[in-house]
Amino acid sequence: MPVEPRTFLRTLFDAAVLAADPAGLLPGRLPECPAGRTIVVGAGKAAARMALALENDWQGHLDGLVVTRYGHGEPCKRIEVMEAAHPLPDAAGREATSRILELVGGLSPDDLVICVLSGGGSALLELPAAGITLDDIRVVGRALLRSGASISEINCVRKHLSRVKGGRLAVAAHPARVVTYLISDVPGDEPSTIASGPTVPDPTTFDDGLATLERYGIREPAAVLRHLRLGAATDRREAGRDVVTETPKPGDPSFARDEVVTLATAHVSIDAAARLAEAAGVDPLVIGYDLEGEARAVGLTHAQLARACSLGTGPVRAPCVLLSGGETTVTVTSRGRGGRNTEYLLGLAVGLAGEAGVSALAADTDGIDGTEENAGAFVTPDTLVRAAVAGLDPAGALSANDAYGFFAALGDLLVVGPTRTNVNDFRAILVQGR
Repeated sequence: MPVEPRTFLRTLFDAAVLAADPAGLLPGRLPECPAGRTIVVGAGKAAARMALALENDWQGHLDGLVVTRYGHGEPCKRIEVMEAAHPLPDAAGREATSRILELVGGLSPDDLVICVLSGGGSALLELPAAGITLDDIRVVGRALLRSGASISEINCVRKHLSRVKGGRLAVAAHPARVVTYLISDVPGDEPSTIASGPTVPDPTTFDDGLATLERYGIREPAAVLRHLRLGAATDRREAGRDVVTETPKPGDPSFARDEVVTLATAHVSIDAAARLAEAAGVDPLVIGYDLEGEARAVGLTHAQLARACSLGTGPVRAPCVLLSGGETTVTVTSRGRGGRNTEYLLGLAVGLAGEAGVSALAADTDGIDGTEENAGAFVTPDTLVRAAVAGLDPAGALSANDAYGFFAALGDLLVVGPTRTNVNDFRAILVQGR
């Protein structure tokens, strides 16, 4: 039984991150060297780490380019690493994407493209479709991120505003064979959603993207709406000369020789944490690997479960740890600071109401929760008492979407720096009992 809850919870988090480290996942899983060239491309918060692991395990010639978030680079020797902005794209990402398209153009059937993708790739691998500007992408992206839309809904829109997403990168590389390695940050681990699926067929349509914007009341930029409407037009005569082509679909011959390998998922990381807890004499209960929903609401629900376990009426008895992964959402209505993990924790703290013997950690496995420098934060039995002493209002912080400010004032933020992997949220609630 752990003596210090924060140390124990941090140990579980570290085990989850280590289980998703590309350095231990790629070696021994690479394809044979082709008769022709080998080009490595990719994008995401783990892309540079994946490229380095690939480089160290590849025996033949290779070159290429991957793009990762600022501060997430690695010292690769044969594969160029560029850094760009996340969660909204910038000119550096656009330049990197343009160069990636050039690298995969004009290849032969004897050539091999190895694509490494992870969470964050949607923002980092960005080249807007004709008639769409980078500012347009940023405006609609910001609105979607604040709307509470799911990642699959957001990426559906992204795919239909891009020259590379939704399978278009693989089509550009054809007739070369494309082998894609994925580290999944999305619930369900669907390859067409991870990094907006640039190398796999896209089952979604322009109609789906347009419906998403309508569902969340997003009515600008005008260029984005016009583009989606042109793509959704059933009568192409309505579009005149501005015909917009749909993303490639399942069954497209461009993908016939391609392969997709998923290296890490939330399952891998959460199971690693569960094994560590069990070895320490703490009974693990996995609530779910791919939970979605409004962050604060999920936190309140988990608080009820934790209190039941503390009282001895839950599905497991103390000492136990409740583990979960996935990607919650935050509907932003104010100007506070914070990400979905801190908002989840604030909802959890309110729901626990100071329950004795219950502590929690929630953090993003990439090391960054939202746009701040913290991965997440801690909740302890005295969180609300310390908040009252400090003059903090938990309900007010939730209303202002300012969970970051709340936990920062208490000194309860978890700061680990970039982990260079990403299997999304990690949540652990330790119940030691009354």
